Amino acid sequence: MLGRKKEPKPESLEAELPSNNGDNASSSTPPLAQARPFWTSILPVMACGAGLFSDGYINNVIGSVVTVLALQYGDVWKTSNAKHYLGDIAFAGTVVGQLVFGYLSDQWSRTNSLLLSTIILITFTALTAGSYYHGDTVGMFDILTAWRFFVGIGIGGEYPAGSVGCAESTGELKSGSRNMWFILFTNSMIDWGFVFGAFVPYVVAAACNNEHYGTIWRTSLGIGVVFPLTLLVLRIYLKEPEEFQRNSMKYAKTPYGLVLKFYGWRLFVVSLIWFIYDFSAYSFGIYSSTILANIFDTKVAPLTTIFGWNTVINLFYIPGTMLGAPVSDWIGPRYALAAGVTLQAVVGFIMAANYDRLAQPGQVGAFAVVYGIFQSLGELGPGNNIGLIAAKTCATGVRGQYYGIAAAIGKIGAFVGTWVFPYIIAAAGDSDTLSAQYPFWVSSSLCILSAALVLLFIPHIGQDTIADEDIRFRGFLEENGYDTRQLGLKKGESLGSLESAGEGVVTKAEADKAS
Repeated sequence: MLGRKKEPKPESLEAELPSNNGDNASSSTPPLAQARPFWTSILPVMACGAGLFSDGYINNVIGSVVTVLALQYGDVWKTSNAKHYLGDIAFAGTVVGQLVFGYLSDQWSRTNSLLLSTIILITFTALTAGSYYHGDTVGMFDILTAWRFFVGIGIGGEYPAGSVGCAESTGELKSGSRNMWFILFTNSMIDWGFVFGAFVPYVVAAACNNEHYGTIWRTSLGIGVVFPLTLLVLRIYLKEPEEFQRNSMKYAKTPYGLVLKFYGWRLFVVSLIWFIYDFSAYSFGIYSSTILANIFDTKVAPLTTIFGWNTVINLFYIPGTMLGAPVSDWIGPRYALAAGVTLQAVVGFIMAANYDRLAQPGQVGAFAVVYGIFQSLGELGPGNNIGLIAAKTCATGVRGQYYGIAAAIGKIGAFVGTWVFPYIIAAAGDSDTLSAQYPFWVSSSLCILSAALVLLFIPHIGQDTIADEDIRFRGFLEENGYDTRQLGLKKGESLGSLESAGEGVVTKAEADKAS
């Protein structure tokens, strides 16, 4: 099948290590998956990755909260600084969290980093729901904004600590479905979080008869505490992934110069693809507002109508991520991402070219269907696979930092998009049609660029790529004089203590010499 490589399983360490040319080696270590019950193996995958549901929920619910705050506080809200920062401040915190927890997950612990990020998320989500400042409304807005920044740090921690732990834990599952399970417990969780982030405010608003605005937005935020709380118990008993235990650098000196030499170019390409994806995603959102504007008057419609249709639009993500998950096993993440962005670009060009006809009240049904296909293709492609690629194209010892940097650059791409696209729209002048078309011409063109980057510069990702990358990286370190016996040392251990106990780690070079 297209993009699928048969993966031989050598029985010794004598397999030749490839050069860093983008092609993965065959695994020369026994597969991690053991004959264990399925649920025993899947629970760590779920515990590590499913926290990203909170990311989707908390990021999306703030849109509904802002809508309610504008209704509740009127001119006070319109003239406040919070109006400009509340919706986006969590993204700034997310970037900080991704970088900090990327480092902690490598140099401290995958599981402890997850626990810490979960506690931060629970604590500050609860504080946002109870935001208060001596009865002063503007002060309350500022406190709410500050808490949202720290919520972002908790969300950011979920990315490197959770996703890399999830990727490593999938190595203990049966070969042939590892990419699918990673996606189902990472990107699919984010997308379902987005759906619930729109649906919960709808339910709360209906229960409040579209009144009691304070109850609506505080309850909607507070419910965000429930999801990470349910995972906290699982994470307390979570063990470090086997791959991390065997190849971590937490008690070894990390050779960052060699890491940069080996992975610098690949990290740049992965980060660029993620940057383009988040950068372009900003323009895609303009179509949801067009659909809503053609269905009802957003200025006078009740909250239940606004939130209900927002839920429907967010459901567009679900078919792409759920149906696309097994595709990443069938044809590989590279081809799945490239196919998704290419098809998305084609649909985007069609929508832009026909925007003046599609964006009519009488065509709203057709517009919604085409837009839904477009969104689903985005999830089948980069949505499902960019995190997977970032998590599996680097060695275990630096995987958290590698992933955290790529994810942070992706978030920065979203920031840049929010600043650049208004200028692209402004270039259209007074034409409503051109102001909607221009961003999509740009974004669809960038989709083609993403496809080219992933096909030209990203290696094939198979079922045992994580183990393969560790072997390749060990070989590179040995060739450059780094003592790889340090990898996987436990607390209190040293090379001297292992040698005196007769438990020295056999490197590939030593194995070759002995043979």
